[in-house]
Amino acid sequence: MAGILTAFGLSASAGLNAYIPLLIVAVSAKIGLLTLGEQFEPLTSWWAIGVLIVLGIIELLVDKVPAADTVNDIINTFIRPAAGAILFAASANAITDVNPIFSVILGILVAGSVHTGKMLLRPAVTVTTGGVGNPIVSTIEDVISATTSLLAILLPWMVLLVAVTGIVIFLRWRMKRIERKEAARSQ
Repeated sequence: MAGILTAFGLSASAGLNAYIPLLIVAVSAKIGLLTLGEQFEPLTSWWAIGVLIVLGIIELLVDKVPAADTVNDIINTFIRPAAGAILFAASANAITDVNPIFSVILGILVAGSVHTGKMLLRPAVTVTTGGVGNPIVSTIEDVISATTSLLAILLPWMVLLVAVTGIVIFLRWRMKRIERKEAARSQ
């Protein structure tokens, strides 16, 4: 069960930022905190870690700039689900007997869903804050991605708590939004 929670946590993190969870997994495997299957060993090489650091820095910077973050999200429509697929397959197959094809599909779906939500909500942040909120929201997303990735590796059961908390927060926000719209219509 812990392997599945790790896989879901890492792939969900990739939906927010592809490179943070990939880098955390690569370094964790390099120092022995995580065991990856032989087919994922290239991820732990120093050149792969270096490339992930460079791509991560680019992502961290570009995602803070209004308009550039939208272009970044469009480009990452392919990258984040692919990263989620790799992370799900690497972590699930190292710990469980989940079919690799099924792991890839689940990783794509989880990371793709989180990415789609991020991509659809970010323009609202830009419009409602005049772009001032973009760096704040982006930083929060990066912290959530890193924290969830670390929890997925070190304390997989916490991933379930983070997911439930996130769903509850989203549902409360959504209900308040609906209530405000209904109140505005009734006036």
